[in-house]
Amino acid sequence: MPTNTLTGRDKSTLRTAAYGAVSLMAATGTPHKAATNASIVLTSATGLVGHVLAAKSADIKLSGTTVAALADQVLPALTAAVNLLEKQDPAEADNFRSTVRIAIDAAARPYTGEPSPATTAMARKITAALDAGATTASSGAVPEATAGEGRPELQRALEDIVDSGITGITLRVHDERGEWVGGAGVAELDEGARPPIDGHVRIGSNTKTFVATLVLQLVAEGRIGLDTPVSDYLPEFGLDERITVRMLLQHTSGIFNFTGEYYPDGTMVPGIPATTAGKEWVDNRFKTYQPEDLVRLALSKPARFEPGTDWSYSNTNYVLARLLIEKVTGRLAAQEMQRLILGPLGLTGTMAPTTQTEVPEPHAHAYFRYEDDSQEVTVDVTSHNPSWISSGGDIVSTTADLHTFISALMGGKLLPAELLAEMCTPHPTPIPDMGYGLGVFVQETNSGTIITHNGGAAGHAAMMFSTPDGSKTLTAALNYVDDAALSLAVPFQQATQRLVNELFGHAQG
Repeated sequence: MPTNTLTGRDKSTLRTAAYGAVSLMAATGTPHKAATNASIVLTSATGLVGHVLAAKSADIKLSGTTVAALADQVLPALTAAVNLLEKQDPAEADNFRSTVRIAIDAAARPYTGEPSPATTAMARKITAALDAGATTASSGAVPEATAGEGRPELQRALEDIVDSGITGITLRVHDERGEWVGGAGVAELDEGARPPIDGHVRIGSNTKTFVATLVLQLVAEGRIGLDTPVSDYLPEFGLDERITVRMLLQHTSGIFNFTGEYYPDGTMVPGIPATTAGKEWVDNRFKTYQPEDLVRLALSKPARFEPGTDWSYSNTNYVLARLLIEKVTGRLAAQEMQRLILGPLGLTGTMAPTTQTEVPEPHAHAYFRYEDDSQEVTVDVTSHNPSWISSGGDIVSTTADLHTFISALMGGKLLPAELLAEMCTPHPTPIPDMGYGLGVFVQETNSGTIITHNGGAAGHAAMMFSTPDGSKTLTAALNYVDDAALSLAVPFQQATQRLVNELFGHAQG
């Protein structure tokens, strides 16, 4: 195939993808010489791919300085490169894939010993991105099974979930039968393409598990006391001195929820214009909220109960946890998360965006429906400023990263055994068969205990479940049409329970 069938932009994509893959390997700790050897592999490729990669021009576009920022550019480029080659010459697509794989294998080899876990994880992500291009080039569809045996019962559940009103869903399961990935629905309204196989999604309150883990890691480092009053660290807010760090993570502080409080008698006290405010949230979705202001708003409202005497879910607890992390470390919470969680686990698809409005490609689209002058309007809200929810739910991740995170956490790779036990010790909640530990729900089923957190964020949602030892996990990404009435909350809960029942067993009753 002559090279003039590729545009200049196409050639740039190939170079960015291939050399970017080597850069990612180097960024995870690979010695410079090994990365150089990998580059030599790329220039020795044959055919069209070799011709393009040999011309190492200045059009290689890599602007990121962190592993996560580089991965956000490189991994989609790898998939795109395979896609464009598949359309023109499948043999060259195979040539590209095999060349990049040889290069990253060369880059992964240290002078002595074994590759680091981060390097190994990055090699897997690069391979997955190459394979995703091969899988989706012809149809854009998520394969029903990518490993192990077929799981028709899970695929049927996904189709039923879409029938209930969810726009699209992708599911990833790891258990004794291997890895299974399935999907149903669409990535965009009025479009036929399935959600991307490992697309980025706003994970909502799953963020709380990341934040709680980070706080407990700082407890393990001796920088935070779990039962120390929060006011000792953050005196500027005038907090009740009885509120401890544990109470923040456990939702037993009694502090008002800045996104609004719902009371048993049916009354609701509003906070900021969150998604329950409908058009007001849509109109202000690019506004920046400072976490300190969210806390001060919450503290201007009456406490829900005396500290430690009850349980009530409050996003304010986790904004305070973020501020606590930043106060004791002198660094942004996102930087500490990179140091202690994202970097060590190689979670290149995960980011704490703070105020960044865009979701990295690939991703399914999120929507919001509201009334304007008696007319129903549906808008794409995939892009919005997540500071309105802050560390109560602002993280963006993928189903693969969520699996890696929750399995590592439950497997004891992030916390000492005694702190992991504290995390998974449940406090009673009003939810049947469900207690709350420190940043995780603890659910009892007829097959045993599962550790979980789920969350939604304006048309995006994610599920995360694991056995207590991390050996079996279920992670999912959803996109849907949200609204002020949260009308898809019931279908979301039913979807969650259906999948839990299929994989883990029914709740006790």
